[in-house]
Amino acid sequence: MSNENQEPRIIVDDDWKAQVEREKEELRKQANKSKSAEHGEELPPASIPWLVTTFATQALASLGYLPDPITREVNVNRPLAKHCIDMLSVLEEKMKGNLTADESSMLTDALHQLRMAFVASADQKPGEGPARPKSTVTHERK
Repeated sequence: MSNENQEPRIIVDDDWKAQVEREKEELRKQANKSKSAEHGEELPPASIPWLVTTFATQALASLGYLPDPITREVNVNRPLAKHCIDMLSVLEEKMKGNLTADESSMLTDALHQLRMAFVASADQKPGEGPARPKSTVTHERK
């Protein structure tokens, strides 16, 4: 018999497939690390606490509690703050019964604090930061 009439066959074994998958996964990890390294930071793993923290931070910044990280100016945007609080509310509603006790507590506490801050911000004038409590310390003159 002649080999000329037979079509060439590629034999792929399972070890080779597994090795390719490992290499692909390693390349994905390196790509993610390099993207994070471009900005000089390592990103935390995706999680419910990180999601809550992200929305809560955005809401606080939108209520004027945190300055813009670039301009250092305080910008109040109550509609954006309300949107972030509403997003956390949706998360709480849809995840009910699927969160750990710590995650549920964190989400409930964050929503309570954000709602209180939102209500307190109703008296703010556009462009001004949140009202700070007045000091209870009194100075006596001698």
